Amino acid sequence: MHQPSCRMNDDEYQLLTRAAAVCNMSVASFLAHASLKAARDLDRTAAEIADEREMLNELFSLRRHLGRIGNNLNQVAKALNSDGHAPQARAVLSAVHRAAKRVDAFTQRRVDSETSVA
Repeated sequence: MHQPSCRMNDDEYQLLTRAAAVCNMSVASFLAHASLKAARDLDRTAAEIADEREMLNELFSLRRHLGRIGNNLNQVAKALNSDGHAPQARAVLSAVHRAAKRVDAFTQRRVDSETSVA
C-alpha cells in the first residue's frame, strides 16, 4: 500500500473537508476518489478543472449564505410566534429573494456553459 501526501493552505483544506463531509466520506477517501477520477480522465483541460473549482466555491458560498438566512428566518419566526414584532422580517425576506436569484443565475450559467460545450 502507498500513502501519498500533499500540502494545502487552510482555505483549501476547509474546502476539502466540507466536500468530503457532503459526500459522507473521510478526507483520505475523498482525496483518493477524486484524484483517481482525475487520473483516469486526462483529456480534461485545465479550464474545465478551474471551472469545476469555481462552481464548487460558489456552491459552498451559497450554502453558507443560505445557512445564515435560515438562522435569521428562524429568529423572525420565533419573534412572531411569541406575539412579538419582527422588524427585520422584510430584510430577511429580501435576502431570501436575493439568494434565490443568485441560485437561479448560477444554475443558468451552468446550464448555458454545459449547452455551449455540447
